[in-house]
Amino acid sequence: MPEAILKIEGLSKSFEGSQVFNDVNFAIPEGELSSIIGPNGAGKTTLFNLITGYHVPDKGKILFRGTNIAGMQPFHIVGLGIARAFQRTNIFPRMTVLENVLTTVISARKGNLSLFAPFRNHDKDHERAYEILENVGLADMASRESGTLAHGNQKRLDIAVALALEPKMLLLDEPTAGMSPEERWHTVELVKGLWEKLKITMLFIEHDMDIVFGISQKVRVLCYKTILAEGTPKEISSNQQVIEAYLGEEV
Repeated sequence: MPEAILKIEGLSKSFEGSQVFNDVNFAIPEGELSSIIGPNGAGKTTLFNLITGYHVPDKGKILFRGTNIAGMQPFHIVGLGIARAFQRTNIFPRMTVLENVLTTVISARKGNLSLFAPFRNHDKDHERAYEILENVGLADMASRESGTLAHGNQKRLDIAVALALEPKMLLLDEPTAGMSPEERWHTVELVKGLWEKLKITMLFIEHDMDIVFGISQKVRVLCYKTILAEGTPKEISSNQQVIEAYLGEEV
């Protein structure tokens, strides 16, 4: 079995006296494509915020490749190899598709952007940016202003920007939110294709159970302030505790 890339140990978090988590524990093997599900208010996005440094846990450890990242600044965590695509797209709408990715590529490689070093001088960075755009199916839209893209393509660009950070682990916060049924399945195919091609660890939050059970190697259920259950999609869909707590008897 692959070694765990991420270990959550005894994680607890409260906001203004209201406890969100209490002693959460789980481990994600390197290379796994898995999901976090749970009812609204279960703390799924809060969990991502803790992993990526936007919140500090009250107790517990978040071990990424053996380093406790709990309480680290987000830019330090990105530098260690965790990137995130947000539920709401996190792009520069007035920049072109290429400029969004290229800026991130240069930043990740610790290059400098200035008025005296125009984008065209960064040949290797250009090549890398186009490679990423090809991977997400946006190479033919490289010169388009990002704000003019359809919602589904803006989400693709957000994933491309995250990939430009060269992550070892990619967190996707509801990657199909707000999409039409056709866009949702195109995005699902993209996520699965990127995982197969890039061989990186992916963890995503999703409400659509067809998507969760369709592509997850493992599903973890966040409920009652802890991990209620984890297992394969088949194991989770037949788990009586999960059915009663979250999925509904129709499952």
